[in-house]
Amino acid sequence: MPPAKPRYATHPDMHGDSLPETAMPVDLAHLRRYTLGDRGLELEILGLFVGQLPITITALREAPTEKDWAMAAHTLKGSARAVGAWPLATIAEDAERMHGLPAATQRGAVVDRLEEAARAARDFIAALPAT
Repeated sequence: MPPAKPRYATHPDMHGDSLPETAMPVDLAHLRRYTLGDRGLELEILGLFVGQLPITITALREAPTEKDWAMAAHTLKGSARAVGAWPLATIAEDAERMHGLPAATQRGAVVDRLEEAARAARDFIAALPAT
């Protein structure tokens, strides 16, 4: 069976419409609403987000309990939503909704998808002009 197409989180301002599969890794317009267009603040927030990604993804990969898995997934979902990283937020939300601690194979597949979405977000952020 072919892998399922990724679905994307519904943007809070889209009134129930899902983002297209071509959605950008980070919705800068979403972030700008919270930073009031302060470019320096946006870059600082994005830098903090990028710095936390490996920590949170590692916490998921190594989660020893259901509670640890759920907390790491919830943390990643929230931080991704805060910056407008909708594709990453959707995968984290899917991880959070899993019942129990996923088996190692299933956990690995989810973490691989998260790492792919995180890589896209990191690359997108790294390509942003500094000013």
